[in-house]
Amino acid sequence: MGREVGRVVAVAMMLTGGAAGAQISPTPAPSNAPGTGAPGTASPSPGSLSPATVPTPSPGTTPAPGPSGTGSSAANPTPGTRAPLPGPASVNPGPAAEPGNAAQRATTGTPRPASATPGAQDLGTSPIAPGSGDGARGDLTPGAPRGAPEEAQAPGAAEGTKAPKGPITLAQLVARARTQDARVAEATAELRKFQALYDQARWAWFPRFEITLGAGGPVPEARNNGLGGPPTTEASLEGDWNFGKVGVTVFSTGNAVLPLYTFGKLSALEKAGSQGPIVGAALRERVRAEAGFQAAQAYYGYQLARAGLKQLEDVSKRLKDAGDKIDALLKEDSDQVSKTDTYKLGYFRQLVESQRATAVQGEQFALTAIRLLASAGPDEQVEVVEEDLPLQGDVNVPDLETSLKQANERRPELKAIAAGIIAREQEVLIRERSYYPDLGLAGYYDIRWTSSATRQRSPFAYDPFNDRTAGLGLVIRGTFDIPIKDAQLEQARAELDKMHAQEQTLKAGIQLEVTQVQSQLAAAYARAKSFTEAEKNAKRWATAAYAAFDLGTGDTRELVDAFTALAQASAERGKSWHDVRVGLASLARVTGAVPATDE
Repeated sequence: MGREVGRVVAVAMMLTGGAAGAQISPTPAPSNAPGTGAPGTASPSPGSLSPATVPTPSPGTTPAPGPSGTGSSAANPTPGTRAPLPGPASVNPGPAAEPGNAAQRATTGTPRPASATPGAQDLGTSPIAPGSGDGARGDLTPGAPRGAPEEAQAPGAAEGTKAPKGPITLAQLVARARTQDARVAEATAELRKFQALYDQARWAWFPRFEITLGAGGPVPEARNNGLGGPPTTEASLEGDWNFGKVGVTVFSTGNAVLPLYTFGKLSALEKAGSQGPIVGAALRERVRAEAGFQAAQAYYGYQLARAGLKQLEDVSKRLKDAGDKIDALLKEDSDQVSKTDTYKLGYFRQLVESQRATAVQGEQFALTAIRLLASAGPDEQVEVVEEDLPLQGDVNVPDLETSLKQANERRPELKAIAAGIIAREQEVLIRERSYYPDLGLAGYYDIRWTSSATRQRSPFAYDPFNDRTAGLGLVIRGTFDIPIKDAQLEQARAELDKMHAQEQTLKAGIQLEVTQVQSQLAAAYARAKSFTEAEKNAKRWATAAYAAFDLGTGDTRELVDAFTALAQASAERGKSWHDVRVGLASLARVTGAVPATDE
């Protein structure tokens, strides 16, 4: 009887410990509240089924680098007065005048410039195969991952783009920012974590082997005839201090449970876990887009400053020629000019110099941002190619309906939150099935050997010193904590409803963002065309005024007014075309387009 009691105790311990692997008890993971815009960190696992919540639009804009001038940076540039480049901005409507990566072809059908490379590549979501159901381990069979997204097949960080020889182009700068930025490396590591957690959920059916090895002593002498008879030595008798020839004992015990049927809990866990890599890949794509966007911000800021410096040089030269002419006329005591004209001209020349200082400051900031986003080394020379901001052909501004459709199809945030909703739905399913028990195949063994005790050969004799037992059988495990299960199910359903609400908030924010960027792009293009014509007329005016002044038929007021109008028109023209290029880039970003040259 004692031997049978011992076996019953062993089986009970095995059921208590090993069979726990068959009962799925998920704990809802924390989620981000709407408006935070922060990537989710909760991940799918046997105890946490929510891959992550998806960031939603939040107020705020990405500051644009100031204007910059020509030049190159050979080392760490001197810090300017502006703040360093910000981190990833939240997904909010940014003004079209905000610098960004040129992406005309990504949102229109017109040919794109060589330096403007965003394409229309889509971050696809691989279909998720439905679970094979339960029955004879139908939801537990190991094999190839089901529902694993293509983005997670190679979760390691992409190889960084090699440093280009010669001046860096926009395409090269964006490519380096999208692959070498530290934020991209962080998002790639997060994707690897999601993949590992998916593997963990996929192998949740695997038995948990609990094995114990031990040795100890001293063990008193225990000798009999091996058939359960009385002690055969004086030292084997209990109740005295005669321990006889003491020895040591060595033992090993183990148990495991293989779940066979869980009413779909393990299949739901695997499907929920497969959404993690989808979320991770989408969040990484969002970070890549932000890094490329900021890289183009710095690039266009540099081009704007370069164009501004050229215009200032031209105006400064004309003002200097006019000043020399006034000085010559003053020496001749001409009635055409007076000393006041010299003061006027000197005033405008100093205004030009002040604008030059602002442009040089912008140059330093733009080059610093370019070095940062290109991950340039301390000794790496970084030069930027010179590119004209005005586009040669007409800009085909896509209509709002097309832009909204593209955003709904390609935005990575929408893919991420869709995957998060699937994971939450599977969590609700697991909670609903937690009321049902789990069926499993349990096994155990118990081996003991003691040097100072006689091994019992009779199957009816109890032998705690030298035992060799093993067993295999079907077990059913379940709990009756119904109130707790009710509360957990309600909590899972509330989290699912919360994520559906976040999806609506995200879609509304994306619609607002795309609407604002598209309208600002159209307005910027209209301004660019107007100021282009205004500059042409200002050039004609300035040429005529200078010729009249040179011939002695015009006065200095007309000359200064013409130069002032030319300077203003040129500056506005450059800024407006800058806004157009940025508007195209911004529209590509908010519609989810990614550079065609990316990896």
